[in-house]
Amino acid sequence: MNEQRRRWPPSRRQVKLGLLVIVALLLLIQLVPYGRASHSNPPVTQAAKWPAGPGQQIAEAGCYDCHSNLTKWRWYSNVAPSSWLVEHDVEDGRGALDFSEWDKPQPDAGELIEKVESGEMPPLQYKLAHGEARLSSQEKKQLVAAITRLYATDPPPLGGG
Repeated sequence: MNEQRRRWPPSRRQVKLGLLVIVALLLLIQLVPYGRASHSNPPVTQAAKWPAGPGQQIAEAGCYDCHSNLTKWRWYSNVAPSSWLVEHDVEDGRGALDFSEWDKPQPDAGELIEKVESGEMPPLQYKLAHGEARLSSQEKKQLVAAITRLYATDPPPLGGG
């Protein structure tokens, strides 16, 4: 029992050493290049032609950072470990759906609508950092209607996602 008291609470020296190790690790992981690329966006090959209404603005606020070649690379996309998550999410997002490459296969509208209606998209980690991406039920309905009209008036080749 006496040994346990010695270990907890830690001494000031142990706390300082622990903090020093954490700071050193955070500095060291900055050397890992993944997630800190040039962050140049690929060219837009064919932009989706959104119908009139608020759908495009809602999509730009909640979807385009990961699902287009118009990603806004914010400061934390250059600091590990958040840069790793951002890079991964953008790569996965563009691979699943890309509003900037509408001339390439994209998933069908039903799949997109299901993800919006269920709240799966935008994902939680994005909504936490981007308040404008939190969609109200009205905005979800408007986005779903816009996606439906987009696919009816400017359908992409199907087969992506």
